[in-house]
Amino acid sequence: QVQLVESGGGLVQPGGSLRLSCTASGFSLDYYALGWFRQAPGKEREGVSCITSIDHKTYYADSVKGRFTISRDDANSTGYLQMNNLNADDTAVYYCAATIDGPPLYRTMSTMYPASAYDYWGQGTRVTVSS
Repeated sequence: QVQLVESGGGLVQPGGSLRLSCTASGFSLDYYALGWFRQAPGKEREGVSCITSIDHKTYYADSVKGRFTISRDDANSTGYLQMNNLNADDTAVYYCAATIDGPPLYRTMSTMYPASAYDYWGQGTRVTVSS
């Protein structure tokens, strides 16, 4: 079965760090872009970060630039989101997603792929930032 599974969420104090993982099974991530989204209570789903396939270009929402780092390990079919200097506004359920984004030469996007572009989604992992 095609699956994405997030892990690494939990309770962390303001200023702390967490690393989220997203592991794929049933398919190879080699030709898939990976995205991270989050949804906070009472708010709409927000794109957080994206990393493309092949050339591994990265994109970040303004709200997390300088604090979050996206990466991937295709050999282990896993993507990561390192989150540093967390604050209460980062509290949300975080979702990973994957989509085939094609050869780098043919890409025209200059920002993150929208949620509608993704074919596969994980179940989410909850991050709570609180003292």
